[in-house]
Amino acid sequence: MRLVIARCSVDYIGRLTAHLPTATRLLLVKADGSVSVHADDRAYKPLNWMSPPCRLEEQLDDGSGTWTVTNKAGEQLVITIDEVLHDHAHELGVDPGLQKDGVEAELQRLLALHVETFGAGWSLVRREYPTAIGPVDLLCRDADGTVVAVEIKRRGEIDGVEQLTRYLELLNRDPLLAPVKGVFAAQEIKPQARVLAQDRGIDCVTVDYAVLKGTDDPTQRLF
Repeated sequence: MRLVIARCSVDYIGRLTAHLPTATRLLLVKADGSVSVHADDRAYKPLNWMSPPCRLEEQLDDGSGTWTVTNKAGEQLVITIDEVLHDHAHELGVDPGLQKDGVEAELQRLLALHVETFGAGWSLVRREYPTAIGPVDLLCRDADGTVVAVEIKRRGEIDGVEQLTRYLELLNRDPLLAPVKGVFAAQEIKPQARVLAQDRGIDCVTVDYAVLKGTDDPTQRLF
């Protein structure tokens, strides 16, 4: 990973255009080829970015010049650097990935056994389907034979929707799988996460842990 702090302006040239005026920002270049531009707020969310696969070309002279990041569609992120304040690269190695807590792991196991929870005629392709950025919890096929990636959380929040979005972007590049749909499953789904999922064409499913475990029968409830 390479971390560069620089005074720079940024222009995105593609389906839309966007401009960030000159300011001091963090430029993050990851091993997967992605480039993102960050300010000292907004938590994890970048001001602008280019997802891989993309190509970075640097034209610098005495610490000033331009970075031009181009993706396979020809869209460009042009970063005009006035001054580099810090430039450091470090090899992070292979990340072991997110370890789910006990409830999430058990939810995944139970839903793999009962994929009909998502709809009649569903079948399981594989648990922990591998991708370049981590495993998809469940890869399934619906009654129509369409591939569906399922991300499972105990509590469904925006981060989980973003994670599933990244998986879908990768999976839909595979002609043997595409088109791939997404399902976001959790015991509780926050309203903001549900809105974001719907905006991205991802279905939301609220699951009942007790029913899946067989410790509760909803037909026996009084209310």
